[in-house]
Amino acid sequence: MATLKTVLHTKTDAKGNKEFRLALRLTVNRKRSYYYLGQKVEPKFWDVQGEKVKSSHTRHKQLNRLIRKKYDEIEDVIFEMETSKQNYTAKQIIDSIRKNTKRLSFFELADEHIEDLINANNHNRAISDRSKLNRIKEFAKKRNFEFEEIDENLLKKLKIYLRTTSGLSERSVMNIFVMIRLLYNKAISRKIVDRKFYPFGKDKIKIKYPQTIKIGLDEHEIRKIEELDLDTRTAVWHTRNVFLFSFYLAGIRISDVLRMRWSDIVAERLYYKMSKNDKADSLKLPEPVIKILSHYQVDKKNKYDYIFPELKTIPINDSKAIYSRIKTLIKRLNTNLTVIADLAEIDKKITNHIARHSFGNIAGDKVSPQMLQKLYRHTHLSTTIGYQGNFIHKNADEALNAIINFSK
Repeated sequence: MATLKTVLHTKTDAKGNKEFRLALRLTVNRKRSYYYLGQKVEPKFWDVQGEKVKSSHTRHKQLNRLIRKKYDEIEDVIFEMETSKQNYTAKQIIDSIRKNTKRLSFFELADEHIEDLINANNHNRAISDRSKLNRIKEFAKKRNFEFEEIDENLLKKLKIYLRTTSGLSERSVMNIFVMIRLLYNKAISRKIVDRKFYPFGKDKIKIKYPQTIKIGLDEHEIRKIEELDLDTRTAVWHTRNVFLFSFYLAGIRISDVLRMRWSDIVAERLYYKMSKNDKADSLKLPEPVIKILSHYQVDKKNKYDYIFPELKTIPINDSKAIYSRIKTLIKRLNTNLTVIADLAEIDKKITNHIARHSFGNIAGDKVSPQMLQKLYRHTHLSTTIGYQGNFIHKNADEALNAIINFSK
């Protein structure tokens, strides 16, 4: 059974200020989906019982007319679905209404995009994209861009603003442009804007990431970390275990390591799905990993329990709390890795992600790109080749040496 209500949906912005957005809330089988009307109304102007804007608001007639129009549209779709005896969800109904809405502004579609990420429990991406959107809003200064306004000239001005006023790196700017491109493509597919206005591509705005230098540890440095004499069950000891667990398994990302469960291990093989691209993989556990696992076996409650202790107190289905805890943990583990670097006398900055770079550095050109692609869980071989290019220096070093040693 479907329940439709008009509500003020509370949202807190980056500065902690509350906004009250006019929305239609559809509930089907206890699952909710919201359709935002692109308007904000202070609670003092809202009639909760009547589900309408009070007459004391200067635009109450227009706003209530908008509510009725969208309310009727949603009810009509529900009626059609129930008449034809089709099963439906709240999200399906709201999505069908959104597809019929042709004049969403850029920021309205962006808010919808972020809301969809949150509903899909993709909190990492939602927070990241919300941060990017806030940068664009700072540049817009309360202007509500239509998609046709976002042309090459505006994007060039945005880039200058982000690089100078906001002080962002070129990579961060490109990440923001990627999100704008994604939203523009969504707008085109939903016929909000004509493709002829698309500002990206050949002879237009090109998204090109700057090259970065990735530095990993070498075999000698990994060995120094392995050989550190650390007191067991201390925070630094545990941090070393997590770091080496990642390294031994081809640099599994720290967020995936912390989410590992005992049920992911079957007959000394690890079966898991990479959270970044949802790619599944299986790896035989190396002997050093089995040794690390033995230290945590004593705390195992059941086969679905987390291997490492950090997430054990959080409900399995609370994805937002899990994301927040992992974000805090990564900072703490990175702080402990700084201590480990000092103890091992390693003159490089070590973070959890360096485990992945270290594996790449030591692999060098010893293993075929196709096999490394599997170990890294990359979707495309070109990604592996580009990534590994950061660590293969032998041929270039030998060529340089041959050239400058002409006098010998």
